[in-house]
Amino acid sequence: MSVEMKVPSVGESINEVTLASWLKNDGDYVEMDEVIAEMESDKATFELTAEQAGILRIKAQEGDTIPIGEVVCVIEEGEGASKATSDAAAASSEEEKKGAAEKETQSEPSSKETSGDKIPSPAAAKILAEKGIDPASINGTGKDGRVTKEDALKATAPKETQTASQSSADSQQTQSKTGHVSGSEDRSGSRNERRERMSSLRKTIARRLVEVKNDTAMLTTFNEVDMSGVMELRAKYKDKFKEKYGVGLGFMSFFSKACCQALSEFPAVNARIDGDELVYHDYVDISIAVSTPRGLVVPVIRNAQHLSLHEIESQVVELAVKARDGKLTIEEMTGGTFTITNGGVFGSMLSTPIINAPQSAILGMHNIVERPVVVNKEIVIRPVMFVALSYDHRVIDGKESVSFLYRVKELLEDPARLLIGI
Repeated sequence: MSVEMKVPSVGESINEVTLASWLKNDGDYVEMDEVIAEMESDKATFELTAEQAGILRIKAQEGDTIPIGEVVCVIEEGEGASKATSDAAAASSEEEKKGAAEKETQSEPSSKETSGDKIPSPAAAKILAEKGIDPASINGTGKDGRVTKEDALKATAPKETQTASQSSADSQQTQSKTGHVSGSEDRSGSRNERRERMSSLRKTIARRLVEVKNDTAMLTTFNEVDMSGVMELRAKYKDKFKEKYGVGLGFMSFFSKACCQALSEFPAVNARIDGDELVYHDYVDISIAVSTPRGLVVPVIRNAQHLSLHEIESQVVELAVKARDGKLTIEEMTGGTFTITNGGVFGSMLSTPIINAPQSAILGMHNIVERPVVVNKEIVIRPVMFVALSYDHRVIDGKESVSFLYRVKELLEDPARLLIGI
């Protein structure tokens, strides 16, 4: 009996996924509940597990965009692991015999190997083409010697190609030293182009950013924060904090606490539009923007208004690690009433963050730079961070946005207020 494996539903707003990679080859024997493939939605990466034991027959290829409910593979009922093991042992024995014969005769590779029968997988073929490597020169580790994606990633150009490139480079260096360059020589250098299919996540990011710009009345207000108080507090207690709670005392927990308090005083900043209604939240779910190799994701810290500094820091670390490893679940990225993004970790001095719809506001943090400021009519040097609040003017009036950001500034410049709530 055969079982058709279909793309499972991974969220009510997700209509298609991208097949990131097969972890098993076509024709492999797979066990029940064994992970056979990785898939990407526009929000997260998830694993596809075998629904029964048997022989895998692949229907979709790596990189394909597949609608929810579409068949990606079929698992045919087989004789079990014993048959697979027996086949593998027979294949191994055959390989050993072939290797012994080759060593004994010291002959050239067989005509089958030299005839280009090592057909690579589509993903491998693309990688080898970009590297300029002939698939026939690769010893595939897949079924029947097929060149897999991993083989292609590990492959390097033939030595003769490398030698030719080095000779060319040496020649150019010699010409540069002597000042003699042929008039017909191309000095423009490489002008190659490389195309990559956009991932589901990148396509979703692009679509949502354009939608936000077109569908909201977005404005941004700015202010500056003297970070002396927060930095002194961190310097004084960071070692004891780490020793007691096992996490570092970062800036994100201070900003999260300050935003929670300010949001309780200016509820419109924590609201959203739903049709003809405004929805106000009596809780704060803070979305934290995290940069990953796949793109920007925004996992959510639930009920942040009730969390202490160390609880916020622990969740930030946990979610950031999951995001970078591609292990975030749909639930961990769903919802959120307000977003904080920190461009300062990349050196940004000032920027205009884009609202994370359907939310109505986002706070942008930036780098901390020592700047001359006036305090009590005297010029002093203080660590200053510029902050930006982008907001939907349909929901939030100018007075509320400016007052909210100024309240965040007050709380951060005197962090003791965060502890006593004033």
